[in-house]
Amino acid sequence: MRVMVTRDAFWFHALAVLAFVVASAPDMTLMAQGLESQKAIDTIIGSEVHEEEASAKADPDKIITAIENTAANTSEVRKISSLDKVDIVFLPDAAENGLPPEVDAKVKEHEKAIIDLRKELEGNAMLFHAINSRAVLMRDVLAVEFDSSKSVIIYATAKPTR
Repeated sequence: MRVMVTRDAFWFHALAVLAFVVASAPDMTLMAQGLESQKAIDTIIGSEVHEEEASAKADPDKIITAIENTAANTSEVRKISSLDKVDIVFLPDAAENGLPPEVDAKVKEHEKAIIDLRKELEGNAMLFHAINSRAVLMRDVLAVEFDSSKSVIIYATAKPTR
């Protein structure tokens, strides 16, 4: 006995199988890398993350320069995929008492560029996880400064978690 399958029957069965697979897809477990372990985070970041505290009042010129270069640094954030070193500079005095007037004026002047920078940082997995691993909220990031092709300094109005 010979069974003949017409072309229409073949496509009907193929469509039925595809519908079954799609219907059962929500029950499939995702195979993405989780962020529960420190090893996974370190693998994503792939570079050393250092923390330091500084006073916004003591050296506002460095912060102002970084804010003024926000547009160029945002472009660099968009392109960068590996770094040797990430420095997060906490500005706890700014977190407690607000920014010095000259820095605050620059933040207001470059407000849109800073918002764009924060969006790009959220889109860069490496930098996002470096910032997030130190419990810094994106809204606290003031500026970034690339001091070499493989190193970045991130200024944040936050206190380090210890």
